[in-house]
Amino acid sequence: MEFVIISGMSGAGKTTALHILEDIGYYCVDNIPSSLLSTLYTLCLKSGDESMKRVAVVVDVRGNEKFETMYAEIEKFKKTYDNVKVMFFDAKVDSIIIRYKETRRRHPLAERLKDGSVAEAVEFEKALLLPIKNLSDYKIDTTYMSNKQLRERVMSMFMNDTSQGLTLTFMSFGFKYGIPLEADLIMDVRCLPNPFYIPELKHLTGLDESVRTYVLNSEETTEFLNRLLKMLDFAVPLYLKEGKSELVVGIGCTGGKHRSVTIAMQLDEYFIQKGYKCVITHRDISK
Repeated sequence: MEFVIISGMSGAGKTTALHILEDIGYYCVDNIPSSLLSTLYTLCLKSGDESMKRVAVVVDVRGNEKFETMYAEIEKFKKTYDNVKVMFFDAKVDSIIIRYKETRRRHPLAERLKDGSVAEAVEFEKALLLPIKNLSDYKIDTTYMSNKQLRERVMSMFMNDTSQGLTLTFMSFGFKYGIPLEADLIMDVRCLPNPFYIPELKHLTGLDESVRTYVLNSEETTEFLNRLLKMLDFAVPLYLKEGKSELVVGIGCTGGKHRSVTIAMQLDEYFIQKGYKCVITHRDISK
């Protein structure tokens, strides 16, 4: 059986992720108290219904008044039962505040705080959930993600069985839009030849063959890739040995459209050929 616990910041995309997993065949439960996780797991395990063998649940501050026990219960549950993964959703404080203002919804912790402001509630929740974030197998920061990008990321991660080991996620991004907070490794490729300054390539992206050819057909890129692949060939098995479920490699250039996309695609192709489960996402390619 496969059991996914979704947790994280209110307004960061947990419900959206749950709907995505439901669309690809998971039995989903929203807002379950952490104290009932073992009961649900046992019921699903004993059920003869195959649709209940892939389960996703949201556990967050809404259904857990005793916050100090929520982390302990999730940690114990994860250690006790087989094939349990925790997926944590996060976003920058300012981004979450803006989302709440746009939807005009009340933060679930607002009434428990002195002034009841969204800003105070978000800061309090972030501190409260930090232990669960550190416990999680997958961390997804949705600050700069569209709903389409979030759907693609979650579906590519969970369309297959997550028990098969380490998932390599290659994320291209633009430094001008900020570093992806969920990245485990950051590779800066701004040292490579830049197609932005070639008029006929400026408005294209790394998804176009002409851009990839320009970036890859240089001595600097060839040497850079060779050294990068040697480093990752050495490091990835070590992460796998440590039991890491997802390794997020961020590849950044200035705008996130040309060089970073090209290199991310090369890494994705290389590690797929080596038999790894890979996910590729281009965070800033449409900006």
